[in-house]
Amino acid sequence: MNLRRVVVTGLGALTPIGNNTQSYWEGLSNGVSGAAPITKFDTEKFRTKFACEIKGFNVQEYLDRKEARKMDPFTQYAMVVAQEAMEDAAIDLDKVNLDKAGVIWGSGIGGLWSFQEEVKNYANNDCTPRFNPFFIPKMIIDISAGYLSIKYGFRGPNFSTVSACASSTNALIDAMNYIKLGYMDIAISGGSEASVTEAGIGGFNAMKALSERNDDPSTASRPFDKDRDGFVLGEGAGALILEEYEHAKARGAKIYAELIGGGMSADAHHITAPHPKGLGVITVMKSALANAGLAPETMDYINVHGTSTPLGDLSESMAIRKVFGEHAYNLNISSTKSMTGHLLGSAGAIEAIACLLAIENQVVPPTINHFTDDEALDNKLNFTFGKAQHRTVDVAMSNTFGFGGHNTSIIFRKLND
Repeated sequence: MNLRRVVVTGLGALTPIGNNTQSYWEGLSNGVSGAAPITKFDTEKFRTKFACEIKGFNVQEYLDRKEARKMDPFTQYAMVVAQEAMEDAAIDLDKVNLDKAGVIWGSGIGGLWSFQEEVKNYANNDCTPRFNPFFIPKMIIDISAGYLSIKYGFRGPNFSTVSACASSTNALIDAMNYIKLGYMDIAISGGSEASVTEAGIGGFNAMKALSERNDDPSTASRPFDKDRDGFVLGEGAGALILEEYEHAKARGAKIYAELIGGGMSADAHHITAPHPKGLGVITVMKSALANAGLAPETMDYINVHGTSTPLGDLSESMAIRKVFGEHAYNLNISSTKSMTGHLLGSAGAIEAIACLLAIENQVVPPTINHFTDDEALDNKLNFTFGKAQHRTVDVAMSNTFGFGGHNTSIIFRKLND
């Protein structure tokens, strides 16, 4: 079977460091931290009092007020970034075969805010069952994909992927494969998350997963630093328009890069901790390289999962050294979560966008907040600490891993024909 080629023709981003793709890239390349004290609720009784919230966002600038009220924030975010990506791709819906246009969208948690608010209202109302009629549609994870297909009339494959923090990378891999196999010509894919809530912060605090550096939030996300103490929760969304190459070329579309491969694996080890030898991560990166038909020596940049947890950062760096051998020292590695925080199910989407913009601009965004080397890590690796670095970026990989041991890697390559 001759598999079709897949390219990226549109981008949309809503992040803690920028509310569109351009401002997001400016924040990344300038090393801006999105962490600050939480504004959404009173944090007095919480161990962690900060997060990477989106800022200056008014949904009514994008969506009709009545329609927005029917949506959880995670769906609102999906609608906003998809619109930016569709406009960026300059899609003419009258010239698209809508039966071969689909939506594959990822989220790790979905409508957490709606679930929390409905349960609180129930408990505060003497447990009288008075629920919003939109409660279930607002909460379910697949609803964002449904809304997007309705808005754009896309009648092709339509579903959501759920694999914790790997969710949106899973969505991109699935969309890539459906296009390669001929089921779709074009897809809206990516992910959204809106978990900066009492339940979100409290739940991750209970797991001891979050940084508690309340005295200095802007430096709390510090991947690969000796004193890292957990991740910083973030929120937002990212959307990519994936398109079959000949379809994109025929309409004269701008092409950011080619999506040439992806890999998936499981740690099969623990519900939250990574495999201590990085076996699942080794497997997924090797799988992505094999799927892309690339030798390890062709890689230029890896946007790592890099959450700023003691075990996770160590495991991933060990795996990179194992997979790439001596070439690992020629790579640039960076964790953009040092700036955006961890957007859970939408992390993969915005980090894929970071890879695409690194290729477009030939600039690797930095890992900020590095203060002390960790002797447990291989510090000869180039973690791109402190400042963005200009270099040739023709091939870039994005890693995302999720609770449950879910691992995903995707690879983009600069279009050279």
